[in-house]
Amino acid sequence: MRKIWLLMLGAFTLGLDAYVMAGLLPSVADDLGTTVSLAGQMVTVFTLAYAVSAPLVAGLMSGVRPRALLIAALAVFALGNALTALAPNVGVLLGARVVAGAGAGVYSALSTATAAALAPGERRGRALALVMGGMSTGTVLGVPLGVLLAEQTGWRATMWVVTGLGLVALVGLAAGLPEVPADPPVPARARLAAVTDRAVLPIVGVSFLGAVASLGLYTYLAPVLAASGGVSEHGVAPYLWAWGIGGVLGSVLAGPLVDRTGKVLTLVTALLVVLVVSEGSLPLLGAAAFPALVVWGAAGWAFQVPQQHRLLALRAERGTVALALNNSALYLGSAVGSGAAGLALSAGLAPERLPWAAAAVAGAGLVLHLAVAVRRSRRDGRCRDAAGVSTLGTYEHS
Repeated sequence: MRKIWLLMLGAFTLGLDAYVMAGLLPSVADDLGTTVSLAGQMVTVFTLAYAVSAPLVAGLMSGVRPRALLIAALAVFALGNALTALAPNVGVLLGARVVAGAGAGVYSALSTATAAALAPGERRGRALALVMGGMSTGTVLGVPLGVLLAEQTGWRATMWVVTGLGLVALVGLAAGLPEVPADPPVPARARLAAVTDRAVLPIVGVSFLGAVASLGLYTYLAPVLAASGGVSEHGVAPYLWAWGIGGVLGSVLAGPLVDRTGKVLTLVTALLVVLVVSEGSLPLLGAAAFPALVVWGAAGWAFQVPQQHRLLALRAERGTVALALNNSALYLGSAVGSGAAGLALSAGLAPERLPWAAAAVAGAGLVLHLAVAVRRSRRDGRCRDAAGVSTLGTYEHS
């Protein structure tokens, strides 16, 4: 598992970059002379670039060794962050975030697939959880520190730190990551089949709705807390810590739970319920929202571990493409969530109402998840009756 820690280092940097912007929005808006809602669109374009690049490169470059692609992706990521730090206006800033998002998307998809390939089957959940843990640790440690640094020296200094960490991760992978056999080239028809696979799409759809609810709302956590509890937009760092601590706990604990129990369906159901309740309670708690933020962060980050595990078990023959599609849905959901929230705020929606909208979206994801589970259970029940054996246990593990 030591090799997985190298991948975790890059994931840490991605987690820092993707979510530090939520705490920097007021500073960026003041520096560039724009509104918080417009500045928030840099999160939207980052995540859209992330969403598009992940499945595209995973499919087109499926015959290339992952190590080379991981290093190239980190190089693009570092370049995008350097351009972000130098951006003189909103237009250049948005373009720079597209470059950084493209590199991040490719790295994220390949790092999860590489981690799964490096780990034995019985420890796959832990390997996936380590990579997700790197993302969440980047949030819990890096984001609040990045916000504090920005308060002292400006938001551009934070982006230079992100750039430097990306280069450190690049050197570490170049020096220590072993070669992993490339997946066999995936024909265009097979890539299209992954996108239209009726077994894969519902899982990816639930991931999308979960990301809209969790990551989209997180982008505007500062104005939400300011409106609902008297928390200053420039004093949101402790609340980011709470959300990030929950994320680390959730992502680290989810892997062992999957490996030991195999109850991925039950785990996904429980996490979606927790997400609905914790987000819906935020406007009622105001400045006392720390426990809800911890629980929300834990559920949001843990949620993706069983989702990835299900996809690998369901479509092992094209696992990289399926994981890339899920990662794409994750960040597309973040883009849709942050974009829609920004538009809603610009249209006059009270910020304290955003958590209720997010909870409703998470509820829709729960309904979709349960509907698919019931349909699959009924179908497997018919197969069991026909074959005289039980298949429900097999489904619960998938």
